[in-house]
Amino acid sequence: MKTIAEINDKIRRQKAVVWTVEEVKARVPEIGISQAFKEVDVICTGTFEPMESSGASINLGHTDPPIKIRQCWLDGVPAYAGFGAVDLYLGATAMTDFVGTGEAIDTEVRQGTALPERGGGHVIEDLIAGKTVNLRAIGQVTDCYPRASFETTISRNTINQFYLFNPRNLYQNFIVGVNGGDRPLHTYLGPLQPRLANAVYSNPGAISPLLNDPDLQLIGIGTRIFLGGGIGYVAWEGTQHFPLQKRLSNRTPIGPAATLALIGDAKQMDSRWVRGCYFKNYGPSLMLGVGVPLPVLSEDAIRHCAVQDKDIVAPIVDFAIPRRVRPTFGLVTYAQLKSGKISIEGKSVRVAPLASAFLSRQVAQQLKQWIEAGEFTLTEPVAAIPMDRSFLPQDRWGSQIALE
Repeated sequence: MKTIAEINDKIRRQKAVVWTVEEVKARVPEIGISQAFKEVDVICTGTFEPMESSGASINLGHTDPPIKIRQCWLDGVPAYAGFGAVDLYLGATAMTDFVGTGEAIDTEVRQGTALPERGGGHVIEDLIAGKTVNLRAIGQVTDCYPRASFETTISRNTINQFYLFNPRNLYQNFIVGVNGGDRPLHTYLGPLQPRLANAVYSNPGAISPLLNDPDLQLIGIGTRIFLGGGIGYVAWEGTQHFPLQKRLSNRTPIGPAATLALIGDAKQMDSRWVRGCYFKNYGPSLMLGVGVPLPVLSEDAIRHCAVQDKDIVAPIVDFAIPRRVRPTFGLVTYAQLKSGKISIEGKSVRVAPLASAFLSRQVAQQLKQWIEAGEFTLTEPVAAIPMDRSFLPQDRWGSQIALE
């Protein structure tokens, strides 16, 4: 057995042996689990994929005279102002609902036939990149805060706190989206063409962080991570955390399972790893690079990280049925998905990923370089992530209220 303290001592002396998770998967078949455990100290995982349950907390600093902000727009994108006087939260999927000078959104947007292509994720990217952003605020006039409105430009250097706090990141597995209907669908996975003309998946598979620590034995609250090109931490379990998902014998889940809430200083981040994006007729989101180091404390760490794409499955879900629980076309392995084609009911269907395998590898490589250079040490979790959370749907409570 090894300890994190021992591994950190080796990191500080630049003596630690660090592999990416792909290196583990390549070498274990050659040298075996026991030998790999003797050789390696840290395994670096990484992903770069859409993580729409993300956002930025911002403190502007007080104006003179002071303002108690109750409505606010950053480049026309609404930010939530229900905290302290000048504290804001900008969600990655917040959409532009005012144009520059404050004109109302156009009829097409109101009717849902068109959506603005710029959202909170793009504003967050611009701030991280050092660009200026227009701020327009409306205040609640009080004796403490007499100012009624305020307009200026801000950048990451002219605000106080600017950090990402993301309620749900790093889905441990996800779904494959298809469309068995007769019209195109615009979804959070992108366009799905009718009559099973294409399939889209989001999770990067065997290189994804949480699939290599399936029971979260190495990752916990307080775990230090690579977040958006800077240093972040696991803050809590993520929303919709569902570790009780059915699992294969290798402990990997057969669908969406564990999630994590992440936090990190956005002023240290790099816009290369935090990018606003837009899904046509669905809305804006955020592409985010996250890397998680796994300390090799026992042979189990190696065994779990040796899992291959052929050993992990995801459900094929039909988005043509507009229900919370949609029908599926069974399970498919990530090896099949990454081949570019899958078979559904005897039909060959082309497949595309949302996650970037290229950039996911670069995240893991960057984290590896930090650790090898002694610039990034590991942390002991202060608490474990709960692994007994069930998933509660909202509709049953609504039905109960309606009956009462």
